[in-house]
Amino acid sequence: MKFYNREKELKQLKEIGEMSLHNAQMTVLMGRRRIGKTKLLFKATEGIPTLYFFVARKSEPMLCQDFIEEINSVLKLPVYGQITDFRTLFKMLMEHSKQQTFNVVIDEFQEFYNINPSVYSDMQHLWDRYKDESLINLFLCGSIYSLMHKIFESRHEPLFGRATNTLLLKPFTTSTLKDILKENNPNFTAEDLLAFYTFTGGVAKYVEIFVDNKALTFPKMLKLIVKENSPFLSEGKSLLIEEFGKEYTTYFSILSCIASGFTARTAIESYLQREIGGYLTRLEKDFGLIKKQTPLFSKSETKNIIYTIDDNFLRFWFRFIYKYIRYIEAGALDRLYDVILRDYPTFSGYALENYFRAQYRESGLYTNLGGYWDRKGENEIDLIALDDFDKKAIVAEIKRNKENIKLDKLVQKATSIQKELRGYDIEYRALSMEDM
Repeated sequence: MKFYNREKELKQLKEIGEMSLHNAQMTVLMGRRRIGKTKLLFKATEGIPTLYFFVARKSEPMLCQDFIEEINSVLKLPVYGQITDFRTLFKMLMEHSKQQTFNVVIDEFQEFYNINPSVYSDMQHLWDRYKDESLINLFLCGSIYSLMHKIFESRHEPLFGRATNTLLLKPFTTSTLKDILKENNPNFTAEDLLAFYTFTGGVAKYVEIFVDNKALTFPKMLKLIVKENSPFLSEGKSLLIEEFGKEYTTYFSILSCIASGFTARTAIESYLQREIGGYLTRLEKDFGLIKKQTPLFSKSETKNIIYTIDDNFLRFWFRFIYKYIRYIEAGALDRLYDVILRDYPTFSGYALENYFRAQYRESGLYTNLGGYWDRKGENEIDLIALDDFDKKAIVAEIKRNKENIKLDKLVQKATSIQKELRGYDIEYRALSMEDM
């Protein structure tokens, strides 16, 4: 698949590169696995000497040997003697960067925790010593969300406060996904677009798999996901077991509950028969996998809280793949296909709500966005978009089929928030798949 979008990120990386011609730069690039961090950096550093160090789980001497080969190949820099520790190698690069500007990409940077944690304090010492004379452009990439935040945002860590730039790479926007689908399947339908969004969530690697396999209609996408040896079947475990460690089964159970519609803490605890407050906090704060949502206009102390999985693919994976893992283990992939096909219309209805919320957010026209629901669950509004500057409000009902939307009922629901919308010019909208 060709390189799409990322104009904003490429512009920012170009500006960082220009600054490195005068001062050393340390850029932290974070994002979930498969989001496209490495490909973005390769694109941004084209034509510029760039060292790419991948921190595999090897012994430190073996890693250094790999890195030395890269240094010889890219910089033609002779290395004398045998270097067996990263400290010595990094010192050599910092010293060399006094005479020559170049890029260094260290991928899976958090893996040094498993190899030699003292690397972080060594780098801090050498960075502080040489940065004022250095012209190095250093990129530190990581996909283990919790560890990368610990390394750079914990006051107790040596690299705290050292980064000159921090980038969080996000999924493709809804408009980019639409452009990719249109280019590769000009006759796509709304159902195809919704499936593309539901299954990939804009994650570059998943998009690439569908494009490269020419699976760009809803049926073809679903068949690719559930075929034997599909990378999607094991993807959730591949992404998260290392993050969660030995307690992964508890975290997986909670995420499966949320994906299946148990979104309130009391409902999850009732289903699992255990207290989960600490786990929810870590899933939100440490791992960045769920979001705590409250109704728009609610007070900060409200207990009217629901939890959502902040990743389309993982929401799908926990709803169908993890929940029906026994089908996969039994080789009954056709049955799994049937189950997904049966429940997909209801499941994708929620994805459609997320699609429109994302679309409205990406427009940049609104100062506040959200939904509304009361504690009894009687008055629920899918989307409220406010423009506080021009005092305009969009109140919308979202369903797959527009014929199922009754605007008079939406107006009636909105009476419960008339006080909050006083002074706004309110427009009521019926949003469905035909509006995507």
